[in-house]
Amino acid sequence: MDICIVGTGYVGLVTAACFAEMGNKVFCVDINPDVVESLNNGKVHIFEPGLEELVQRNSRQGRLHFTTDIREGLSDSLFIFICVGTPPGNDGRADLSYVCQVARDVGRNMADYKIIVDKSTVPVGTADMVHSLIQEELGQRGEYLEFDVVSNPEFLKEGDAVSDFMKPDRVIVGTDNIRVAELLKALYSPFARSRDKLIVMSVRSAEMTKYAANCMLATKISFINEMANICEKVGADIGDVRVGIGSDHRIGYHFIYPGVGYGGSCFPKDVKALIGTAMDFGYKPRVLEAVDSLNQDQKKMLAHKIIDYFEPQGGVEGKVLAIWGLAFKPNTDDIRDAPSLDIINELTSRGMRVRAYDPQAGTKASQGLKNNPLVEIVDEQYDTLKKAEALALITEWNQFRNPDFARIKRELVSPVIFDGRNLYSPKMIGEMGFAYFCVGRCPVGNDNKKPSEKEKIMVKSSGF
Repeated sequence: MDICIVGTGYVGLVTAACFAEMGNKVFCVDINPDVVESLNNGKVHIFEPGLEELVQRNSRQGRLHFTTDIREGLSDSLFIFICVGTPPGNDGRADLSYVCQVARDVGRNMADYKIIVDKSTVPVGTADMVHSLIQEELGQRGEYLEFDVVSNPEFLKEGDAVSDFMKPDRVIVGTDNIRVAELLKALYSPFARSRDKLIVMSVRSAEMTKYAANCMLATKISFINEMANICEKVGADIGDVRVGIGSDHRIGYHFIYPGVGYGGSCFPKDVKALIGTAMDFGYKPRVLEAVDSLNQDQKKMLAHKIIDYFEPQGGVEGKVLAIWGLAFKPNTDDIRDAPSLDIINELTSRGMRVRAYDPQAGTKASQGLKNNPLVEIVDEQYDTLKKAEALALITEWNQFRNPDFARIKRELVSPVIFDGRNLYSPKMIGEMGFAYFCVGRCPVGNDNKKPSEKEKIMVKSSGF
């Protein structure tokens, strides 16, 4: 089949490369000529494992093409996938300006029947808006052309997007047109050889399904983080609690890893967007508001632990913190809404200096933090440690899981680790002579620990 993909970000480029891999002829359209030139030269502008090889192979074999001309993309294509960004506006609602522009461009340039597929994450009702905009442009041309608009939301995880597309759990299609549903079933059939994975529903239900899925996952993250915070107060271990609740098949172990909060291009944006949609329809989404609020606090939690630790030592001002991990998750270079940025900004606002490393996100972080003179991004993991008072681990890249602890201890001014992902065993780290602070577990080797109110009462009542 002939396919046009509009937008070459994470979703668009992965979608294009995977469809081309299955033998389809795919045209990718992007308004940025530099991106198009780079892709035509086989260079991918985003980091996603396995994607660059896929793009290069299918370009070389003539199935994948890149252009800035939407007319070229539309010419022979039956399917037009809208894969442009829907960033949050000032009020948190999804900004649909890019989607609207694509819809108008399609209406101005289409010459025969098309199936327009909303793959961007968009609020409920967007397909109706896209249909109206295309119809309006056709009317201004004096043309009557048949077309359909369907919803086909993506469910790709950054860092594993190629695998997710090639082996999807499900393919959601929102349409009331049986013919369109059958055509999309045929398009996706190479990705569903073992069983039928296509789930057909109404357009609005499909649009809602995407938001509901991401908000459910965000809720699980905020829930386990709240449990971790309570564990710290009562002296429980969130690792044990996680195993205890995860063994219940109704709950499961996925997405109940405590940490420094969720980030990236999806969860923060989609939670806020669904809150906005609900409010627009007169409903106050109390659970979602709590999920969002708790996550905002959780993203600064590690910074506050660091501030509290150094307070008896004169505060964080002038001190140096080593940071491992800047991307919002491993196996990506994406720093959008990354917890690392909140942590860095909170600490540097108090005068702390930061020296950070990330295996892939260093360049983007350097650009994003270039106006902060207290931040240095280095190219080597252990270079962060020189003359640093402590190490903070923020992103759980595999290379951080079993580091050279002897070297860490030797390089740091003081052997102190703040682990925002609970990668290490507190017992093991403590036996090596480190002060260790993590999430939802009691700290180890904390000589600066202040007595709790309960401990103060116990001491007072004992007569000491």
